Amino acid sequence: MNNILNHKEIEQKITRLGHQVLENCFEEPVIYIGGICGNGLKLANQLKSIMASNSNQEIHVFEITVNKDEPWSEPITLSIDEKLLKNAYIILVDDVLNSGKTMQYALMKFLERATKSIKTVALVDRTHRRYPIKADFVGLSLSTTLKERVEVDLDGENSRAYLV
Repeated sequence: MNNILNHKEIEQKITRLGHQVLENCFEEPVIYIGGICGNGLKLANQLKSIMASNSNQEIHVFEITVNKDEPWSEPITLSIDEKLLKNAYIILVDDVLNSGKTMQYALMKFLERATKSIKTVALVDRTHRRYPIKADFVGLSLSTTLKERVEVDLDGENSRAYLV
């Protein structure tokens, strides 16, 4: 295992991402941050904390539940009433953007209704796309071999990102 980000570096990346998102949507009165189940939701909550401490905007975090291995095999669900997202400004968050499959399927859920804007955030972007998706805001872009994978552990003071 090769560490690529330690706890302090992850905190710095998340802080920067929070500020970048705020700069991009400072005119929006309400922002919805959808975190993909697991680390995406943890990251979404951390982004909300940073954004809320630097803005008076109304910020709502919700969870997107998607089967990461076979996203087509079961319905994608949201922990928020989908009607609230009509014409909303949405931030879609996940920890690692690898092939783009998980984020692409989550994005398709939002495209079922009219939205004002959808932006994507990834802590680590591996740049090995099989799906036509990109992250608007990235903590770290990383070139790896196809056999390597990035794991992120967002457990408090021991958070880290590493190659396996």
